[in-house]
Order: sequence, then structure tokens, then C-alpha cells
Amino acid sequence: MKKNFPDLALLILRLGASSLMLTHGIPKINMLFASPIQFADPIGVGQTLSLIFALIGEVIAPILIIIGFKTRLATIPAIVTMAVAAFVVHANDPIDVKEKALLFLICFVAIFLAGAGKYSVDKK
Repeated sequence: MKKNFPDLALLILRLGASSLMLTHGIPKINMLFASPIQFADPIGVGQTLSLIFALIGEVIAPILIIIGFKTRLATIPAIVTMAVAAFVVHANDPIDVKEKALLFLICFVAIFLAGAGKYSVDKK
């Protein structure tokens, strides 16, 4: 196999990582309408703002990454969210607990560095 398919690889990475991230973010949408909001506050900004940040990183950003719109910019909230999850929320946990957050972090950093590829709205 002599052909290289970097754009297809980027599409698969974008779709795979972002779709799986949505499975973590979509259930959190209902938390926004709960009274009172009960969500972790790992960075000390309050439970409501922490939940909003998590929703941006786990719902809004992955949707933009899936369609490939402003992809590099969209990866930033996802990267920050997964860095907080891995290194703050699960800082004292064993690797098997923080593994998912680290894998998502690696995927989104790779997308940030490589861009969306030609199979995207950005088409770069």
C-alpha cells in the first residue's frame, strides 16, 4: 500500500474522538436545568460556570470539530477540558481512571497540530 491518506486519517480521528466525546457531554446538558446545579468545581469558578465550560469542551467544540469548522480553534476548549479532567479532577487517581481523559487529550492535541484536513468545512 503505497498511498498515504492523511486527510482521511484526520477525518476518522475528528469523527471518532468527537463523537465519543459527545457521549460524555450530552448527558451533562440536563444538569444545566437542574436546581440546584450539582457539578464539580475543579478550578474554583463555581459549579454553574464549571458545567458551562465542560459543555463547551464536551458538546460545542466536538460538534465544530466533527464538521471541521474552525477546527484548530474548536480543539482548544476540548484540550483544556480534558487537561483539567486528567490533571486536576483525576490528579490523584490511578492511570486507568484518567486514561480516557488522556486519550481524548492526545487526540485533540493531534487535531490541533494537524488541522482538519480537506474533508471539512475549513478544507485546509
